Amino acid sequence: MGEVTNEQVKLMLQLYDMRREERLRKARSWFFGNYFATSMEDMMKQFPMGSEMNESIRMVSSYWEMVASIVNRGLIDEDLFFENSGEQWVVWERLQPVAAQWRQAMKNPFIFSNLEEHCKRLDAWREKKAPGSTEAMRERMKQFAPPPKQAQAKSGD
Repeated sequence: MGEVTNEQVKLMLQLYDMRREERLRKARSWFFGNYFATSMEDMMKQFPMGSEMNESIRMVSSYWEMVASIVNRGLIDEDLFFENSGEQWVVWERLQPVAAQWRQAMKNPFIFSNLEEHCKRLDAWREKKAPGSTEAMRERMKQFAPPPKQAQAKSGD
C-alpha cells in the first residue's frame, strides 16, 4: 500500500463529487438499470445516436474512462481507489461485450483501454483481498440482467 497524499484524497473527493452532478447521476442510474447490449448492432438499435439513452452511455463510459486514466497514471493511490470504488468494474463488465466491435468500427484500438486495464488490476486486487469475490459479483449481476432474447419461431413452421 502506497502513501496517500492530501492531493490524491482531494482529487478522489472531486471525482466523487462529479458523480453527484445531476445529469451524470441520472445517466448512471439509467445505465445500470437499462444497458445490457451484447453487440454493437444491438446497442445502436436499442440506443440510437442522438437519443438521451445513447448520451447516457457516452457520459458514463467517458467518465469512467477518464477516472481510470487518472488512476492508471498513479495520480490517485490505487489501493485507496479500489478500497472505495467498484462502480467502474460494473461499467466495464457491461461494455466489454461491445468494446472490440466499437474499437473496430472507430478504427481506434484505445477505446476503453484505460478502463479495461484499470479493471484488470481491480480484478487482481480484489482476488488477492477476497478470493472468489469477482466471480460472485458476476453471478450476482446476472440476476439483474434481462433474460436472453428467445429466437422467434417463424410463422408456418
